[in-house]
Amino acid sequence: MKTSVIGYPRVGGLRELKFATEKYFKNAISQEELQDLSLNLKRTHWQIQKENGIDYISSNDFSFYDNMLDTAVLLNAVPNRYKELGLDSLDKYFAMARGYQGEKGDVKALAMKKWFNTNYHYMVPEIDDDAEISLSGQKPFDEFRQAQEIGIKTKPAIIGAFTFLKLARFTGEKTIADVVADVVRAYQDILSRFADMGAEWIQFDEPALVMDLSSDDVQLLSDLYNGILADKGSTKVLLQTYFGDIRDCYNDVMNLPFDGVGLDFVEGKKTLNLIKVSGFPTEKTLFAGVVNGKNIWRNNYSKTIDLLIELSEFCQDIVLNTSCSLLHVPYSLKNENNLSDKHKMHLAFAQEKLTELTELKSILSQSDPKSSPEYKENADLFSKARDCENKDVQDAVLALKQDDFVRHPSFEEREKIQKAEFNLPLLPTTTIGSFPQTADVKANRSDYKKGNITFDQYTAFNKKKIAECIALQEEIGLDVLVHGEFERNDMVEYFGENLDGYLFTEKAWVQSYGTRCVKPPIVWGDVSRTKPMTVEHSAYAQSTTSKFVKGMLTGPVTILNWSFPREDISLKESALQIALAIRCEVLDLEANGIKIIQIDEAALREKLPLRKSDWHSEYLDWAIPAFRLVHSGVNAKTQIHTHMCYSEFADIIKDIDNMDADVITFEAARSDLSIVKTLRESGFKTQVGPGVYDIHSPRIPSVTEIKDALIKMLENIPKEKLWVNPDCGLKTRGNEETIPSLKNLVAAAKDVRESL
Repeated sequence: MKTSVIGYPRVGGLRELKFATEKYFKNAISQEELQDLSLNLKRTHWQIQKENGIDYISSNDFSFYDNMLDTAVLLNAVPNRYKELGLDSLDKYFAMARGYQGEKGDVKALAMKKWFNTNYHYMVPEIDDDAEISLSGQKPFDEFRQAQEIGIKTKPAIIGAFTFLKLARFTGEKTIADVVADVVRAYQDILSRFADMGAEWIQFDEPALVMDLSSDDVQLLSDLYNGILADKGSTKVLLQTYFGDIRDCYNDVMNLPFDGVGLDFVEGKKTLNLIKVSGFPTEKTLFAGVVNGKNIWRNNYSKTIDLLIELSEFCQDIVLNTSCSLLHVPYSLKNENNLSDKHKMHLAFAQEKLTELTELKSILSQSDPKSSPEYKENADLFSKARDCENKDVQDAVLALKQDDFVRHPSFEEREKIQKAEFNLPLLPTTTIGSFPQTADVKANRSDYKKGNITFDQYTAFNKKKIAECIALQEEIGLDVLVHGEFERNDMVEYFGENLDGYLFTEKAWVQSYGTRCVKPPIVWGDVSRTKPMTVEHSAYAQSTTSKFVKGMLTGPVTILNWSFPREDISLKESALQIALAIRCEVLDLEANGIKIIQIDEAALREKLPLRKSDWHSEYLDWAIPAFRLVHSGVNAKTQIHTHMCYSEFADIIKDIDNMDADVITFEAARSDLSIVKTLRESGFKTQVGPGVYDIHSPRIPSVTEIKDALIKMLENIPKEKLWVNPDCGLKTRGNEETIPSLKNLVAAAKDVRESL
């Protein structure tokens, strides 16, 4: 069997691309220097895969920001507002990703959404009525050639036509049907160009096929690929799926003239059964996704080899593959000096997964696979207990009663009590939580981690920053304040470092979007809280002001979804363990005088199954109760907030309302406030704060822009229930953007408030 990788991480083992790109944004390096660094990274990644024996290495999996955005540019799906800026191609690309505000104009960025059930975000392509879809870019061809120049023949990876069209946003009268012919021609041109360049395989990524498909969707798939593959020449075409199974179109896919089909055997619950029932064409190659591309645990060779032996009864030609791109895991365990060997032996990051593919290939080449040293070593690892259980935690979860998930009194009664308690103005203003993590904040944290300063010095600096942040918010005129989160590296990593049962890493960075990287902690064992984690900072912040300061926590579902979860227990059990730990923190904050507590569930939708039939039974029936468990013990005068961002909420809006928070803030600015109408139509009872401006862009919104957003919101939301806030936390922005933006937010809220 040969080996294949769907895609590889691209920001660099030490985030080289992130830092170089951010320097470019600040005009600290030239475009040529940025391009040189990116070429070196690509060459390094191809070489690592080659040295690890990977047979099918992808190109065009690299991106300066996002592969969907790359595809939009490749297909000339660039809205006129960006073309009219008159920027060069790279700066126009970044304007689409981040927005642009300068001498050449003022435009917002494209919308940004979660990539299926991951914490990666993609840019939503826009197709307007003026769009002329055609092959217009060079990037995939340049990267194929760049790999050739160092002696590596790659399989170029392109977002497939079906997924591109299903995820794109049509902004005018045109529909998908109006552009199918143009898209087919563009993809035919892509195939033709690669055939001329000598490509042996080309990979079309079609993750949208694992979702619920209608008969029209299946017909669209057939129309697209019967056209695209009508004259594909000698280049072989791989249809690559991931994040689930293709039960709605399996037979249709097998009847299309693909040379290979990539199927997911990790998340694809029905993939094996589909092959057993319907068979697999003898003329096609199966790219079997058996090495998990989303989690960091070692592959269990015994289970994988048993699966592959069973598959070999139905498939003549099998390639060992990752289940999805390795974009979703860190680079290498080689960068981790503080993890013990006891822990490391159970983990596999991207580079270690290459080794797993190679070892599986070696084991399967032997007449008796289970007698090989690699197999025996792996079997020995999985035969040993991991020392990860805590009976007290397990007993606490088992002891939970139905009433533990219910807050008393009712929402309506609490709303009246809190209105009298807080006496806030109409359209109260606040922020989501974090303030800019400026250079001095990062230096303070780094100095403490390196042992250059004491804990007392570290804490004293953070308290100074908290006092400054409170004073700044009072000066700006915000109604409900936050402490700024200067002690936190990340909204999940911070809690992972302070909860028992977690492992945390040094350099295990994973790209979230663009230049934003996160370091997900690892759920090693049963989770518990042994000491308060946020009380000291929140109580200190509250002591410096007469205004209300929100206690800031991350909710159990988001902590779990933005961690690497265990595979030996259910997600439900892990979530309830974390919920009990955060519940203790909530009650301690309340006992220390914090009257407003925000429990962020930014990632609530992230693990929502991609098929609607599984939403409740496999996820919502425990995710919503886990959040309710966290706050059900507080009294009626304590106001509970939560925050959600960058997901589609309309179809689970009733479930969100059932979280029984008092106030919910949403991302809304990048999606043109589309959620506002949904809130009205659903009879949403919770007070809400749809974000009035996009913090992931460096743009500074004007007072008029924010007022217009508030007026639009008030057409659908009662004025008594509307809060005014940015889209998300401000840690990734600078003070030079944050302060004027918040001043404009407060001014706009006051103007609209007076008009009411």
